[in-house]
Amino acid sequence: RLTGKLPEGSTATDLVLSITQVLRNLGVVEKFVEFFGSGLSQLSLQDRATIANMAPEYGATCGFFPTDHETLHYLLDSGRPESIVKLIEKYTKEQLLFHDDSVTPAYNQIVDFDLSSVRPSMSGPKRPQDKIFLNDVGNAFQKSFPDVQKQNIEELSDGSITIAAITSCTNTSNQSVMVGAGLLARNLISKGIKPKSWVKTSMAPGSRVVSNYLEKSGLDISLNSMGFNTVGFGCTTCIGNSGPLEDHISEAIESSNLIVASVLSGNRNFEGRIHPLVKANFLASPLLVIAYAVAGSIYVNLTEDSIGIDVDGNEVFLSDVWPSSAEISSVISDCISSEMYLDQYQLAMTGDDNWNNLDSSRGDIFKWDKESTYIQKVPFFKDFSVKAI
Repeated sequence: RLTGKLPEGSTATDLVLSITQVLRNLGVVEKFVEFFGSGLSQLSLQDRATIANMAPEYGATCGFFPTDHETLHYLLDSGRPESIVKLIEKYTKEQLLFHDDSVTPAYNQIVDFDLSSVRPSMSGPKRPQDKIFLNDVGNAFQKSFPDVQKQNIEELSDGSITIAAITSCTNTSNQSVMVGAGLLARNLISKGIKPKSWVKTSMAPGSRVVSNYLEKSGLDISLNSMGFNTVGFGCTTCIGNSGPLEDHISEAIESSNLIVASVLSGNRNFEGRIHPLVKANFLASPLLVIAYAVAGSIYVNLTEDSIGIDVDGNEVFLSDVWPSSAEISSVISDCISSEMYLDQYQLAMTGDDNWNNLDSSRGDIFKWDKESTYIQKVPFFKDFSVKAI
């Protein structure tokens, strides 16, 4: 049962990491987790999708939200026909599936969660349920690797961030955190601050619509200038597709046996999953991914320490460049339209020349390749009879 409202400065990513910790501690394996309550009115559909998509991480069979007016608004905003949206509204209300804040359904168990309790957080360095408040990240790293000694954070050393990736299908489809990341990048560029030289940066949006509105707002220019160029649309660092580090970085890590870190806006951070040379991996919002790329070390306390020096020689703190929720909402309102979704959805099944020129079998039924080492026909329906036994 969600109540309250997210405080200024907290993101949907902070919320989902907090919920993941709560539900992991509770134990929801083989459970269906429904989110309800007055707090729903404070969450966009993208925020809800971010929470629901983390069900594997908090251990549930699934996490889901009831249909309400926000659901209908999203369907209209993303280009669905008004007639279909009206039918959905009528059907869900007739079936008593439409969310009614005054009615509490019968559940096996109810857990209360106050959105106003959420603070900027990360999870790691080895499990998504291990939430850490932003001011305690360095201590969590030190606790996980007690033999490591804090060294010069202005050069590659233990605790250095070597991968900063804006990735994940849901975090990168959430308008608020992606626009927020773009605004943060713009603010840092204006101060003359960029990521440290040893940090590999990348961005892989979950949808081409993201690229559309970042381009329309001009925020793509700032992200590109910060090194967060779009490398593709799909799973990257989150599933280990982070690619190689530069040779001299890899050699330095191996020769000095350094314990280095990654910060990514993904869902999973198990040791060895992100990169074989990166033992500490932290989940964070796209905004914090950029902030740590600039800081360059997990030992930097983003709530107290400066993250860089501006062109005038002044220390810059994260609070100086962090965008407000009003700024983020303004960009979303000005730059995102239903036409963007319609244009992309119409092309989704068409593909470009590279895709269309690939050799493929023809016909209504897939032709299985018995020699394939990638995908094979499952045996479950061999000699399967349609007659009841």
